[in-house]
Amino acid sequence: MNEMSTTSADRSPATADLMDVHEAVLDSVDLPIRLYGGRRRFSGSVVTLRAFEDNSGLKRLVAEPGEGRVIVVDGSGSTRVAMLGDMVAATAASNGWAGVVVHGAVRDVDALAQVDLGIAALGSNPRRSKKESEGERDVPVAFGGALFTPGSWVAVDADGIVVSRSGPLAAG
Repeated sequence: MNEMSTTSADRSPATADLMDVHEAVLDSVDLPIRLYGGRRRFSGSVVTLRAFEDNSGLKRLVAEPGEGRVIVVDGSGSTRVAMLGDMVAATAASNGWAGVVVHGAVRDVDALAQVDLGIAALGSNPRRSKKESEGERDVPVAFGGALFTPGSWVAVDADGIVVSRSGPLAAG
């Protein structure tokens, strides 16, 4: 375990514990998500972005104050290009984002592990994304059987991703 994994974000409730107590009000992502960032557990209010193989909107979004929120990027599940790399992740961390969930791929995997940011994605690919479109921000996105709406709440750890539209939840 690296030094980054002992941040305050590790106090986020465990997803399995949340599901045991609150299953009726939680969605669980049923995709094989992997963790890549220095934070192994994170949670926060959701900001959404829909963008296919283009991270221009994500680069703009991470430059804003994160205030402990989590960016959920619906990249349509494409692993052909990476939506997040080390420089964008470092910007997100320095601006106070708790994490980024990518329904797609990331790159710079070794460097991402050193960034104090939660990062979850389907996989990795060294190919960079296009730079042509901002995508759609603050729109409902759905993948893996879960619906993410702006302002909903998400928790992420090695067991998976759960999302609640009723706000932050405690494990019990």
